Amino acid sequence: MAENAVFVGNKPVMNYVLAVLTQFNSGVKEVSVKARGRAISRAVDVAEIVRKRFLPDVDVKDIKISTEKVESEQGEANVSAIEITLVKKE
Repeated sequence: MAENAVFVGNKPVMNYVLAVLTQFNSGVKEVSVKARGRAISRAVDVAEIVRKRFLPDVDVKDIKISTEKVESEQGEANVSAIEITLVKKE
């Protein structure tokens, strides 16, 4: 599967909503919204805004959660991650 992913960070939510909408409008059937750590709630917001306000024919196909080990100056830390797969209904 070609990876159509939007990585959510610290920018405003609408930036990521626009990125998802752009991918769907280019003919893609499936888009993954990915985030780690504190950006997880923003990723959920992105998925919900796309579904409720812009593209009612988009559904949540899958949600994956995981933990990633990240090296930092303080040593090793565990960071939560989420991947929300959105799919356009036929």
